[in-house]
Amino acid sequence: METFIGFAALVMTTIFALFGALALQALLLRAAVALMQPATAARRIPASPMVRGTQLVTHAYVKTR
Repeated sequence: METFIGFAALVMTTIFALFGALALQALLLRAAVALMQPATAARRIPASPMVRGTQLVTHAYVKTR
């Protein structure tokens, strides 16, 4: 009987540790996603001078045609 109680205590401790680890992992995952949000919000790539110059040349060419 004493062995059975010891085994049951070991199983219950393992189950509680499992659920605690899963809760901690979910909490840390939410924190990581929350911290990543500002880095991905509204990233705009500025136009290079060559792209802007090409647009101006194209616009001037279309005007003269």
